[in-house]
Amino acid sequence: MPGTLYLIPNTLGQTEDQQANLLAQIIPDTVQKMTAELTYFVAENAKTTRAYLKLLSQHHPLSKPMQELHITELNVNTPAQALDALLTPLLQGHDVGLISEAGVPAVADPGANLVRLAHQHRITVRPLVGPSSLLLALMASGLNGQSFAFHGYLPTDAGSRAKRIKDLEDRSRKEQQTQLLIETPYRNTAMLEALATNCQPQTLICVATDLTLETETIQTSSAAEWKKRLQANQAPDFHKKPTVFLFLSN
Repeated sequence: MPGTLYLIPNTLGQTEDQQANLLAQIIPDTVQKMTAELTYFVAENAKTTRAYLKLLSQHHPLSKPMQELHITELNVNTPAQALDALLTPLLQGHDVGLISEAGVPAVADPGANLVRLAHQHRITVRPLVGPSSLLLALMASGLNGQSFAFHGYLPTDAGSRAKRIKDLEDRSRKEQQTQLLIETPYRNTAMLEALATNCQPQTLICVATDLTLETETIQTSSAAEWKKRLQANQAPDFHKKPTVFLFLSN
């Protein structure tokens, strides 16, 4: 009988001193315990997964010493033909935890490909409760939570990005749909400038940074207001920090 593929939540970031009490605020204790009981993991990044498991072990003993745990990587560089091999422990009857670099796996994450393959093999997939930066940002934005769409990364070319923003704003206006985006953290300022410049003045833009961390900030203002703030060198403190951008056209 195949094992179960557990979708293991991770924190959205960690404090400098790697405080274990961070987990208690974000990851339910039952999820921590279930994670600690696993021996096999598929991880976006093996090094950070080991750091996470070390943090978790301060509350719950791991099933085996760290060096005896099986951690296989699955990331954007993993070829499609390698996915079948990742299912081998599951098909042999072992439970496996799929864990992302941050937040919940399989959402804006290459782990979705493994989940799809697991379903094809009739392997039970069990998602566990944890933080999603996209939903947390949407909850706190004040924008429409009844209709929304996540678009990932926009084009890096300025002209293509401007066109994409205007297309999404048109969709937002017609459907009253909140649009969600992410960006490589060092390009956060460029993204906010593009949104403030290309959106209509009344369009609401939310910038949600370092969610669940002590440095968390969430700010919603009109495009016109963001433009004024940027011109006055009053950009949010979000350089190189994970940030979700949301906007809604009135």
